[in-house]
Formats: sequence, structure tokens, C-alpha cells
Amino acid sequence: MQINQIVHANMLEFTETLPENSIDLIIADGPYAVTNQYWDKIKSIQTYNLNLIKIFGKILKNGGSLYLFGKHDAIDFIDYSPFLKLNTRIIWYQPSRLAQGRNNFTDNYDVIYYFSKGKTDTFNLDDIRVPQLVELIHRKRCENVPSVKNGKFNKTRFNPNGKNPGNVWGDIKQLTYKSKELLDRKLLNTIQKPEKLMERLIKASSRPGDIVYDPFLGTGTSLKVAAELGRNVIGCESDEYMINTAYKRLKSVVKDLDINYEYSESLSDKSTIRA
Repeated sequence: MQINQIVHANMLEFTETLPENSIDLIIADGPYAVTNQYWDKIKSIQTYNLNLIKIFGKILKNGGSLYLFGKHDAIDFIDYSPFLKLNTRIIWYQPSRLAQGRNNFTDNYDVIYYFSKGKTDTFNLDDIRVPQLVELIHRKRCENVPSVKNGKFNKTRFNPNGKNPGNVWGDIKQLTYKSKELLDRKLLNTIQKPEKLMERLIKASSRPGDIVYDPFLGTGTSLKVAAELGRNVIGCESDEYMINTAYKRLKSVVKDLDINYEYSESLSDKSTIRA
């Protein structure tokens, strides 16, 4: 398997070429089936995602992780349990979204479904801690309450380095028109995600030297961050504009890492950018 490559190809076709039990972490920010964009027109998002979970389950290593982006109903009424274990649903909360509902409550969040292949092999809590919200004096007082001190949570202690971010994230904001990292206004919200968001996922569920695969590469944010963190990367994207954009971003990063990317031909005569 060729690592440190991004491939211009059909995602399903390319993923089938990856060896079984070869990937440590998959970040899949694909179709949501909620817009009129050509890449988002999915007849049944649940059926689509079940197929993704099946094929991702094959290529993930035992203990490897998948973060699957979607809306609240992305995996409703499907049995994913034979393939992967759902650890939690991360709510990415965005109360300041410009779009406001007129006939329903405004949709203020996306969901990131956190799966693993069997028992999670990697969860680096110390790398993703966030500031404590409870004052030290109050927290220590709570630790000494008899029901806590003598109960099942008696090992819980105030950590000066911060706390677990939990599964509702409101501290990482969507990109705006003023965001320095925004590449193009047409990428706002629907495609380009904040680097901080990808950083938290990658730090939590992989180690330096691990292989991170993004099957819906888009502008390359996930792999740019992964490369900066010392991970090996593989990406796939079918849109020519996106693959060129991702190439330019990754090239600027790997130059610092002393890796050279160059064009070559691969996979059904489709162009490939690889290290």
C-alpha cells in the first residue's frame, strides 16, 4: 500500500483497493443528503452510510477508529453493529448559524459519529483536554462529598491540565467569511471544516506514524493537519478542483517535512498525487 498519497478517483473504487486491516483512522466528511449540490444528492443517506461502514470496517485495523460526519438521522434504522462499534455521537454545536428556520426549530448542530473496530485501541485524552469549567476549590469540595468519596466515582479528580471535552462541542466554531483559513467563500460551511476540529479528532484517535485516510478529501484540511502532526496520510477525491486545491495545501506542509509530492498515473488512468 502506497502511503502519503492523495488520489483523484471514485471513492468506492479506490477504497476497495486498500488492504484489509491497514488503516488506523478514517475521517469521512461525505454527503449529508441535505443540499442540492451534485455530490450531496443521495437517495437514502442511511443505506449509503451503511455501505460506507461496511467497507471502512474492512480496511480499519482492529482497534482503529472512524469519524463519520452527518446529520441527526444519518445512521437511523440501520444495523451497523456487525461491522463497527458506535462509541458515541459527538454534537458539533453551532448556535450562531446564519440560516434560521421558519417552520421548524433551527438546525444548530452537525453530528460526528465515532466508531471503532472492536475495542478502541487509541484514545489520547491528555492530548485533547479543554479548560476546566469548575473552579478548583469547588471541585475539590465536591470530591470530598461522602457519596462521591465512597461511591463509584471516587477516583475522579480535578486535573489541572483540563478536562475531557465530552461529546457536545461548542468551543470550535465554524469558519466564517472573516476566517483566515477559509480558502474560498463557496466552500463555507458545506465543505471546508476548521483545522481545530480535525486536530482534535486526529490527536484523540491516532499516534505519530499512524495512517489517516480521508475518502472525501475536499480541500485537504484533515490530511494537512494529520501531516503536521506526524501522521502518514492517504486521501481520495473525485472533484478536480478540490484535488488540485488539496494538493497545493499538502505540498506546502510536506515541504516543511521534507517530502516531495509529484504527479503520476494510477488507478484506471486517473491522475494521482503521491509522495
